[in-house]
Amino acid sequence: MAIIRIKQVKSGIKRPEVQKRTLRALGLRKLNQVVEHEGTPQILGMIAAVSHMVEVVE
Repeated sequence: MAIIRIKQVKSGIKRPEVQKRTLRALGLRKLNQVVEHEGTPQILGMIAAVSHMVEVVE
């Protein structure tokens, strides 16, 4: 699996609780924070759910 880098570019404030929990599950806590994950189907699905708040670099 490829390693992908995920960067949070928008805040989770005033977002549905499900989206806030998804950001937390990805390991994102602050704006402009970058985390690395393997490109598994589960991670890609989580990224798709909050794609409007994150950027992805492969």
